[in-house]
Order: sequence, then C-alpha cells, then structure tokens
Amino acid sequence: MEMVLPALLTTVAAYLIGSISFAIVVSRLMHLPDPRSYGSKNPGATNVLRTGRKSAAVLTLFGDAAKGWLAVWLAQRYVPDAAPYAALAVFLGHLFPVYYRFAGGKGVATAAGVLFAIDWRLGLGTLATWLIIAAFLRYSSLAALVAAAFAPFFTALLIGFDAYFACVLVMSALLVWRHRANIARLLAGTESRIGGNKA
Repeated sequence: MEMVLPALLTTVAAYLIGSISFAIVVSRLMHLPDPRSYGSKNPGATNVLRTGRKSAAVLTLFGDAAKGWLAVWLAQRYVPDAAPYAALAVFLGHLFPVYYRFAGGKGVATAAGVLFAIDWRLGLGTLATWLIIAAFLRYSSLAALVAAAFAPFFTALLIGFDAYFACVLVMSALLVWRHRANIARLLAGTESRIGGNKA
C-alpha cells in the first residue's frame, strides 16, 4: 500500500505534464494564430510549421518531446516502479489534455521523448525510422505511422516483453488511431507532403 500512493501521484503528475500543449503555448507567446484554427487543426509542430515560423515549429517539437522525456525521467529517478505508467500517462496527457477540454495533438514528438527516456537506443532507432521515411517519401504522417509500427519491435529487441513493451504497444496503437484521417488521405493521394506540397 505504501507504494500505491507514490505511483498514483507520479502517474497523475505525468498526465498533467503531458497536458501542456507547447503548440498552443508557443503560438501564444509568439503571437501566432491558435494552431487549432488552421491547417489540420492539430496542435503539433507540423501544423505550426504552416505559419512559416520555423522557430515556432522547432520550439513546439522540442517542448512536446522534452515533456515526454522529463515525465519518464522523473519517475525513473524517484518512483522507478511507476515509470512505465508515467510513460503512458504523459502520452495520454498530450492526446487528451485536461487543460484544453481533452482535445490534443497526435503525440509523435511526445512519444519520441518517452522512447528516449526509456532507452536512448530505442529513441534513436525509432527516430531514424521516421527520418528515413520522411526524407525519401516526404510524408510526415506516413513516417510517423511506420515509426509507430517499428517501435514495439525495437522495444522487444532491446528491453524485452515487460511493462515498457506494453506501454509502447499501446502508444503505437493510439498513434495509428490518431492518424486515421491521414491514412484516408494517403490512400486517396491527397495527403500534404512535408513543405506544404500536395500529393
């Protein structure tokens, strides 16, 4: 019972950290339109990039990734047994943020931060997968989908079938689900490429 309360508090804290949307925070600080009002209406770095402010997109990307890493790192440091739950909680916070009526982003950057915190090799392998697909095919959504598909395999290979594996598996499934509209556009040939060009 002594470990239940710290684990619960750690998980809730991770969710609250994940609920901070850096796309919205950065846009407000830089006097840009609300990312939920244009483009894909997704509060994420890719949509913020549509404003033409690369610095805003980079800050959004870094912030969303950093919160995922920080929540897991803090849990590993202070309540190690709760770290897998914190990993999933911070990701869910980004997807369903309590501060923004549970309407959040797709979670790619936050998931990357979580993976790097779990194991830097896991994060690096998944990031490399995203970069390769993005560089050759120029579809951010497709790169995210492929990276999400490979992440559980990397986790099983590097760590094994433990609580972290279950966490990554759930995150990957949620990432695919959050990209269902992108999947439809990819199949229809109407998905936007990186840089703004249409398919």
